[in-house]
Amino acid sequence: MKTNKNLLIIPLFLFTIVALFSFKKYSESSAYKCMIQMKNYTGEGAYVVISLLTPKGEYEETLYVQGDDDEWYFDITEWWSFQGKKRADIDAITGATISGGQRSISVIRIDNDKLNKGYKIRFETAVEDQEYHKDDVEFELTSENIKSKIEGKGFIRYVRMLPQ
Repeated sequence: MKTNKNLLIIPLFLFTIVALFSFKKYSESSAYKCMIQMKNYTGEGAYVVISLLTPKGEYEETLYVQGDDDEWYFDITEWWSFQGKKRADIDAITGATISGGQRSISVIRIDNDKLNKGYKIRFETAVEDQEYHKDDVEFELTSENIKSKIEGKGFIRYVRMLPQ
C-alpha cells in the first residue's frame, strides 16, 4: 500500500516543480495616458513610435505606434533596425498618423519594475518627404518625468504623460 502511495506522490511532485518553473515571470504594469501635441507643419501626417529603451540605450519594447501603413515603417530608421529584425507582432498600433497642429491621446502600459531604474522612453517621428527625428522626445523613465511636460525637438511640440 505504501509503494502505491509513493508512486502517486513522485509524479505529482515532479509535475508541481515543472509547473512552477515553466511559466513566464509575471510583471505588473501601470497604464499612462500619453498626450502628444504636434507642432504646426505642412505635409503628410507623422508616424510616431514610442519605445522603451534599456539603461544602455538599446531597444527593449515597442510601446505604441501611431500610423498603420506598415510600408512606411522603414522610414523610422533606428526603430526599424530593431523591429524589422525582430519582426515581433506589434499590438500597440493605432489607425491614423497625426498631422501638424493636432494632438493625440493614447494609453500605454509600462512595467512597474522599469521605473526609476535607468530606462528611457523615446518618441521617434517621421513624415513622408520630410525629416526623421530619432529622438524627437527622449527622457529617463522616472516618477518625476512621467508626470512632466517634455518638449520635442522635431515634429512634436511636447509630450505629457499622466499615471492612470
